[in-house]
Amino acid sequence: MAEIEPVVRAVGLTKVFRDFWGRPKARAVNDIDFEIRPGEVVGLLGPNGSGKSTTVKMLLGLLYPTGGKLSVFGRSPRAVETKREIGYLPEESYLYKYLTAEETLDFFGSLFNLSAADRKKRIDQLLEMVGMAHARRRRVGEFSKGMARRIGLAQAMINDPSFLILDEPTSGLDPLGCREVKDLILALKKRGKTVLVTSHLLSDVEDICDRVIILYGGKIRAAGELSDLLTVSDSSRITTPALPPEAMAEIEAILRRNLRGADFTVDHPRRTLEDFFLNVISAAKRDSVETAGVVGGGKIADYLEKGDEQSAVLASLISEPQAEVKAAEPVPAEEKKEDVSGKLSQLTVELPRTEPEPAAEKKPAEDLAQANAKLDDLLGKINK
Repeated sequence: MAEIEPVVRAVGLTKVFRDFWGRPKARAVNDIDFEIRPGEVVGLLGPNGSGKSTTVKMLLGLLYPTGGKLSVFGRSPRAVETKREIGYLPEESYLYKYLTAEETLDFFGSLFNLSAADRKKRIDQLLEMVGMAHARRRRVGEFSKGMARRIGLAQAMINDPSFLILDEPTSGLDPLGCREVKDLILALKKRGKTVLVTSHLLSDVEDICDRVIILYGGKIRAAGELSDLLTVSDSSRITTPALPPEAMAEIEAILRRNLRGADFTVDHPRRTLEDFFLNVISAAKRDSVETAGVVGGGKIADYLEKGDEQSAVLASLISEPQAEVKAAEPVPAEEKKEDVSGKLSQLTVELPRTEPEPAAEKKPAEDLAQANAKLDDLLGKINK
């Protein structure tokens, strides 16, 4: 059986930043080896300055390695064919604040040469998926950080990428949004997508990642399957339904005999605060409580299904962006302009007509002639 080619392969990957004189200034990434296999979710962890962002930038082709080898889909990260298969959500969502949510996704879709019909279909599905369909015609500059984050996540998937790089994907989101993003990542994994996540929220990483790579000082300090790294093999836990007091007494007696004086605890399982919070919100939704905030996202976009021939990026299509931009302009804005112009014209008509005051009238002709004569006399004296 042929070995499956990894999505990312790094061997001896090194990045050294230099000063103006070319002298080594900082070794951000120091001779690291790792692979990311197809269809898995990998967490890239580490404190600030550990080399996470530098590694991500090299994966995106924004930085060139100082040493070692790095390939994405078996090619250079800088190849155009590689970039077509990558979706990237940066730590800060850099969006054009004067574009609407719909226009923003349309713009990013046009960068991948998607046809107008494909862009429209994907925009509808993505906005529904991230819970922003109701705000599709609002300008991005009016959005809160969490709402902008949702649009940023949608733009990262507009090209149906095979490899997603998500930098702090839950930053700025409320607990409901965090849960939806985590569920989305798990759904993408089921559909064959490969995801690299960087985050300081370790509980989120624990919920969604298969493996983690922990960096410190530019080197890999730990890596492996979460199930292996987090299992405490020298302790045991038994979880049962609620037992009557006499049964608990028997169990404790057995534990004392077998543990021979060692300490042990017996308590009740405890849910996480996130689970409790989400249960409260779900109950409110079932009671049809109205809210002006973000609504829950819908199902995952259909075109993100692996192997969908309709979702392939078209290499070259001739579109009419000028006409599309005009069609996307909101009609209410024009109506407001006409309304304001009408009111202004009414105000102009209703202003009282005032007659000029006598003091503002022109001087008599004789006064003007005397002034000219005095000026000529003065100029003559100066010339002498």
